[in-house]
Amino acid sequence: MEQVFAPWRIEWIKRADKNPDVVDCVFCELPEQDDDRENLIVARSERAFVMLNNYPYNPGHAMVIPRVHTGEYGDLTDEQLLEHARLKQRTFDALEVALEPDGFNAGLNLGDGAGGSIGDHLHTHVVPRWQGDTNFMPVLSDTSVIVEALSETYERVHAAFADQEGATVPDTESAVVFD
Repeated sequence: MEQVFAPWRIEWIKRADKNPDVVDCVFCELPEQDDDRENLIVARSERAFVMLNNYPYNPGHAMVIPRVHTGEYGDLTDEQLLEHARLKQRTFDALEVALEPDGFNAGLNLGDGAGGSIGDHLHTHVVPRWQGDTNFMPVLSDTSVIVEALSETYERVHAAFADQEGATVPDTESAVVFD
């Protein structure tokens, strides 16, 4: 794949205080920190959370992540499955309001052969799609172009989650919370 110069991403790489040298699992550690906005966590519940992908395929590319550390879908309890599914539903609703896509791709990368970069903590990708969003860049140049900064997408998606029934917004720096 070709490279696109993106100097603003150096802030993420250099965040030693947010990502210690030894990170057992980023999906276990980030929700325990006190900076949801910095960590791109837009919504959370007792058993799952939603964060924007730091390397999105499209604006609004989110991941719905169970809090339990497992790479095996069958390991989730009924309560964890239900809460993960409900938070996925809320994610579709929030992305619809915030970004007005024409559709979505959603799925899990399970197992070593699936191509996911974090295989030991399952997560569902939710990628908003628009008619014609696959243009000559990814097809001919194997390069994707992201048209909106993550901070702007975060604001819009966070606001859409906050408007949902049952949402609690502790403060402007925290994820929207669902009971």
